[in-house]
Amino acid sequence: MTALGTYLPGSSLLHRLPAGVKLLGLGAVITLVSVLVDSPAELGVAAVLVLAVVALARIGPRALAAQLRPVLWVVVFIFGLQLILTDWRRALVVCGTLLLSVVLAVVVTSTTRTADMVAALTRGMRPLARFGFPVDQAAIALALAIRAIPLMVETVRQVDEARRARGLRFSPRIAVAPVVISAIRTADGFAEALSARGLD
Repeated sequence: MTALGTYLPGSSLLHRLPAGVKLLGLGAVITLVSVLVDSPAELGVAAVLVLAVVALARIGPRALAAQLRPVLWVVVFIFGLQLILTDWRRALVVCGTLLLSVVLAVVVTSTTRTADMVAALTRGMRPLARFGFPVDQAAIALALAIRAIPLMVETVRQVDEARRARGLRFSPRIAVAPVVISAIRTADGFAEALSARGLD
């Protein structure tokens, strides 16, 4: 299974674009979608445009579905909450906008190597070093955060498979506790690795 945040090698136009351009474009497009999409009809138009971007990146339906699967339960939960608080139209717009934003993020992470993204972010933050901002440390933190996404998705998958194999029903104690413990262990491992390399 392809995990969220996984780079997919390719030769599409989006693969060849500089990482900085894609990150800036991602921020701009997500902002526009969030501001301009306010009805199911507008959401449909935005969905067609986003799917065109996916096609331009040459990301297949299976690869896209595999990367989106880990976040679908969050979207379903928010949809139910919005139904209680508002109505189905608003719930559809909110969750649709969220899902399209995730799809766009998947396009960027699928067509951009992590090292290229970190390098672009580091260059963008470099002027902040004049004001004492720890650019190198922030870049390392971003790299670790990006690397942790597929690790945590894999942990959730393993915990869910173990629960099903034992015939246990879903509960916060069974599903959430092992994931939290694994996250803490992963963070400790990152911290030890950084300390061993002389980084505070």
